[in-house]
This record gives sequence, C-alpha cells and structure tokens, in this order.
Amino acid sequence: MDDTARIDRLEMRLTEQDATIEDLNRTVTGQWRLIDRLTRQIDALREQVEEAAARAAPRGLEPPPPHY
Repeated sequence: MDDTARIDRLEMRLTEQDATIEDLNRTVTGQWRLIDRLTRQIDALREQVEEAAARAAPRGLEPPPPHY
C-alpha cells in the first residue's frame, strides 16, 4: 500500500468524522435549548402552583360537615 492511498483514506475518514461531529453538535445544541426552555416552563408552573396553594391555604379548621 502506498502512502498516497493511505493519506487519502485518512483524509476521507477525517472529513466523515468532522461531519459527524458537526451533526452531533447541532443535535446537542438543539436539545440543550429544549431542556432550557422546558426548565423555565417548569419553574413558571411551580411558581403558579405555589401561588395558588398560598391563596387556597385554609384559614383555620373547618367545622365538620353535618351528619344526616
């Protein structure tokens, strides 16, 4: 095997690996954006639930319901 063919194969392999790395980078970046957006949504929902729970907190013991 001559050196030229070997170098050509290595260059092709490097090019394919570069393309794969770029694809993976785009995928990871997209997933990170999605995770970030979902985390912010969860935080906002948590705040809404906490506010609703604070408003609906019982102000004391309720009298027992009447029995029939």
